[in-house]
Amino acid sequence: MPSTARTARTARTAARLRRVAGAACLALALTGLAACSSGSSSTDASGSTDSSTDSSSGQVDLTILAAASLTESFTTLADDFEKAHPDVHVTLSFDSSATLASQALDGAPADLLATADTTTMDSATDALDDAPEIFASNTLTMVVPADNPAGITDFADAVDGDATYVACVETAPCGSLWAAISKEEGVTSQPASLEVDVKSVLQKVTSDEADAGFVYVTDAAAAGDAVQTFTVPGAEDHVTSYPIAPLTQSEHPTLARKFIELVMSAEGQKVLADAGFSAPQG
Repeated sequence: MPSTARTARTARTAARLRRVAGAACLALALTGLAACSSGSSSTDASGSTDSSTDSSSGQVDLTILAAASLTESFTTLADDFEKAHPDVHVTLSFDSSATLASQALDGAPADLLATADTTTMDSATDALDDAPEIFASNTLTMVVPADNPAGITDFADAVDGDATYVACVETAPCGSLWAAISKEEGVTSQPASLEVDVKSVLQKVTSDEADAGFVYVTDAAAAGDAVQTFTVPGAEDHVTSYPIAPLTQSEHPTLARKFIELVMSAEGQKVLADAGFSAPQG
């Protein structure tokens, strides 16, 4: 008989596989190539009609558009939410905040939007069903590959023009922070590339395609031993706040608000803190 721990791991793995499949189906729907199959209507705990229940499983599908930097923490929170609501399947779609805001405005079949800054969330105001709530904050740090082939010892080493470094595009929240810090620090060299989101920056570094990269503290923590981390001067003065809000097109507004409640709860805040996020600001 399998152990309790093994059973729990199996359940978590199955839930994540279902979530990946759901996210892939959502991506197809967003690109107009195909639509996820939907089944008969059912009713959620609030008594509201649910028109997107998976007829094969009887579960309600709650879809969340979330910034790439929330991948680890929101995956954990989604697992916790599903445990508390066995009739709910959470689909997570991670991308750059700007891309997600655009999808929300275009009527993407989703229930919640969580971005990595308030500016991007503000751009999606017409798609929001309620005022956003700030649930976390983040700052930049610098990472280099674990073996540090360029021998970088600090921020100045990375940006003096001899090393190759990467950052986010300025339209991304991580890029906006980088633009402000680099200007303040008088950086004159240019990044080898500007990436669409922070996960892409991290991938360039961990695959040895760049000597250094500027990512969120949380992404450096998630990378673990794959990177070395260095302080970015002035980073503490440039903080980005993470808002979350329900979408007008949500078919499950009550469940959407329950997920927000989880994120804002002591349990949710601990998950975020464990991932390296700081407390909400603003």
